[in-house]
This record gives sequence, C-alpha cells and structure tokens, in this order.
Amino acid sequence: MFNIASSSRKVHGSLARAGKVRGQTPKVAKQDKKKKPRGRAHKRLQHNRRFVTAVVGFGKKRGPNSSEK
Repeated sequence: MFNIASSSRKVHGSLARAGKVRGQTPKVAKQDKKKKPRGRAHKRLQHNRRFVTAVVGFGKKRGPNSSEK
C-alpha cells in the first residue's frame, strides 16, 4: 500500500518553505578523515569500546552516542 499525498489530504505547513534551513546553511567542504578499521580490527575496536574501557557505575547505562562525561 502506498501513501501518496493527493489534493484531498492536508499537508503540514506550506511546501514553499521546504528545504529552507538546508538552503540557508553555509556550505562547508568535507574534511579528509582517517579510514576506519575493517574486519577483525573493527571487531576488536568494538569489543574494547563496549566491554574493556566501559566504566561500571551506578544508575542507567550510558549509550554509545552520549556526550555526558
């Protein structure tokens, strides 16, 4: 089943504003990044990140994308 917007359905907000924020954001060139390890080396990195250097403390477990210290 496809969800196609037709003239009988309402759209949240005007479509004239679509892409407003992306359009006014200044273009920044992508930076060169160091390549990530693949295969066994990546698994080793994952294991170290999740189990070896993880701090065991009280309270809720912190997620991998948490910015809290």
